[in-house]
Amino acid sequence: MKKTNSTPTPNEVRMWHHIDAQGKILGKVATEAAVLLRGKLKPEFRRHNDVGDIVVITNAAEVVVTGNKETDKLYRTHSGYPGGLKETSLAKVRATHPNRIIEHAVSGMLPKTKQRDIWMNRLKIYSGAEHPHAANLAQKSEK
Repeated sequence: MKKTNSTPTPNEVRMWHHIDAQGKILGKVATEAAVLLRGKLKPEFRRHNDVGDIVVITNAAEVVVTGNKETDKLYRTHSGYPGGLKETSLAKVRATHPNRIIEHAVSGMLPKTKQRDIWMNRLKIYSGAEHPHAANLAQKSEK
């Protein structure tokens, strides 16, 4: 039986991708970012190898949600203590921390493994149009 080489190449290049979320639906932006972070569009993709790219998302505050999600969607956290459930609506999260909307959606679309933290560190989200990665988007990044 022939073995295949599954180790990543040492000089692998990470590309920088820009997604403008202005006027786009939240789920479509999150799906696109999750696919790029994992590197699923690359021919050398393997589930156990980290071949993903770096993603910059701008205008996170202007992402669109459909239906009544603005008021009905709730983000829940629990402290572990009795009565420790906290619920926050999407509208309140958008007003205070608009980046967390996209961050939560992308995180939910990635596999729940140890690599998720590594992928999420390569996700850069900005609520406005300005970001400090303009020079990086024009070039490739070495690992």
